[in-house]
Amino acid sequence: MSPLVLTVSQLAVLAYALVGGVFLAFSDFLMRALARSGGGPEAMQVINREVFRWVFMTLFLGLALVSALLIAQGALVLGGRTGTLMAAAGLVYLLGCFGVTVVCNVPMNETLARMETTDPDTHAYWSATYLPRWTFWNTVRTLACIAAAGLLLLAVTAIARAG
Repeated sequence: MSPLVLTVSQLAVLAYALVGGVFLAFSDFLMRALARSGGGPEAMQVINREVFRWVFMTLFLGLALVSALLIAQGALVLGGRTGTLMAAAGLVYLLGCFGVTVVCNVPMNETLARMETTDPDTHAYWSATYLPRWTFWNTVRTLACIAAAGLLLLAVTAIARAG
């Protein structure tokens, strides 16, 4: 394996863990705090606008590209157990984090963004739909990032032992 691919793989382990940590914070305590604050819908609207900062979006979107490359590298170049681990890491991130974000979390964020925070329907949507569903899918994203980091760490460790 080329030194560049190995370095990118090592950095991807860290990036998967960092993105997973952000999601973990939301699932573990931020959503509960927003639920109890009384201003949860408004605060979440602000959070959803602010998430488009360059640091998080570079990690989040960059990992989608890196994951596709890891899938190709693992399946087409490495093969065997190590290649399977590497490809699985990329696939888990693409489906369980990136895919879930696009299909589940973003549509709920867009619905919330269109709502007026003083409208009672907004608070009903927030309590009955947004909080439980968004948090569930966010937890799926958290677990996918953790799994991707673990799988890729196993692959990188195997590469290091072989090399």
